[in-house]
Amino acid sequence: MKSKYVVSCSQCGLNAMCIPHTLSELEIDELDSKVRRGQPLQRGQYVFEQGVDFKSLFAIRSGSVKAFSIDDNGDEQVIGFFLPGEILGLDAIDEGRYVSTAKTLETTAVCEIPYSQISTLSSNIPNLQSHMYRLLSREIKEDQELQMLLGKKTAEERIAAFLLNLSRRYEQRKLSPLMFRLPMSRTDIGNYLGLAVETVSRVFTKMQRNGLLQVEGKEIEILDPDELCQVAQNQCPMFAAHQDH
Repeated sequence: MKSKYVVSCSQCGLNAMCIPHTLSELEIDELDSKVRRGQPLQRGQYVFEQGVDFKSLFAIRSGSVKAFSIDDNGDEQVIGFFLPGEILGLDAIDEGRYVSTAKTLETTAVCEIPYSQISTLSSNIPNLQSHMYRLLSREIKEDQELQMLLGKKTAEERIAAFLLNLSRRYEQRKLSPLMFRLPMSRTDIGNYLGLAVETVSRVFTKMQRNGLLQVEGKEIEILDPDELCQVAQNQCPMFAAHQDH
C-alpha cells in the first residue's frame, strides 16, 4: 500500500518548481534519496506546529495548506496559503523552531526534506545551494507583497489583488488562471486580509453583480480580468494569452 503514495522527484510533475532545472539525473536521485514521503494528510491535520523544533522543510505535492501564528492573546493570524510546488518552513531556519503552524485545507500530500540533509547536499551540489537562496529570496518577496496587499486602502482592492495572486500561482502550475477553486474559507480570507468575513462575502457579491466574477461556493471564474486588474491597481501580463476567453 505504501508504494501507492511514493512519487520520486524525477517523476513528479512539480519538480521544476521544487528543484533546480540544472541538476543532473544523479544529483536529483541523490536529493530524492533524502526525501521522506508518507500517506496524504487529511483535511485539518498539521504539517508542523508553532514552537516545535525546526528539523525539516516541506514541499506540497498536492492539496493546499494554510500557515498561521497564534499571538499572546490566543488569537489566530493567517499569514499565508500554500499550493502544490511551494515550500513550507523556510521562516523557521533562523530561530531553529517553527514560527507558525501549518494546517491542511484539504487532503494534502507533502514531501519532507530534512534540513540537515539539505545543508550537506548543498555543499556538494552548488546548484542546489543557489536554488535555496532563490527560495529564501522568494519568501522575502512574498512577505513584501503581503505588506503591500494589506496596505491597499479598500476591501475591494485587497480581495482583487488576492484573487490575482492566486490566479498567477495557478497559471504557474499550468492550470487555468481564470477558473479555479478557493481551498480556503471566507473566514480565512478575511483573517489574512484584515477584513471581516461579512465584508469578504459582500465584496464577492458586489464583484459578481458587476460582472467581474462568477462565484459558486468556492469555485471562482474571473469574467473580466482587465477590470479586476483595475480594481487591484495591478499590472496583469499573465492574462495576455487568455484574452479570447
